[in-house]
Amino acid sequence: MSTEASNKLILAILQGDDYADTVSELTHNGFFVTLLNTTGGFLRKKSTTVMIGVSNDRLNEVLEILKHCAGHRKQTVYQQSAAMPQSGKFPSMPLVPITVDAGGVTVFIMDLQSIEKF
Repeated sequence: MSTEASNKLILAILQGDDYADTVSELTHNGFFVTLLNTTGGFLRKKSTTVMIGVSNDRLNEVLEILKHCAGHRKQTVYQQSAAMPQSGKFPSMPLVPITVDAGGVTVFIMDLQSIEKF
C-alpha cells in the first residue's frame, strides 16, 4: 500500500461466531486481516477483534462487508414450548420459531501515516 496519510486502520469487534463469514468475505475481496481473540468487558462474552489496514478509497467497501456479515440482524431460532404436560410425563414437545436479535459489530476507524508490508 502507499504511504500517504489517507490510509486507515479499522478495528472491528465482532460478536460470537460472526468472524468466520466476515473474515472469509474480507479476504475474498482482497483485504488482509489480523484476528485478535478478545472478551467483552461488560458481559464478558467471547468476541473477535479484526484489524484491517485499508486505503481510504476502499474504506466504504470494508464497512459494507462488516455491516452485511456482522451487523445487527433478526434471526429465527427454534426452542421447545414452555407448556407443562398435565400428566406429569414429558412427551416430545414441538419446536416453536422465535425471532431474536443477533450480531452486531463495533468499528473504530483511525488515520495511519503509513502501511508497510515486507
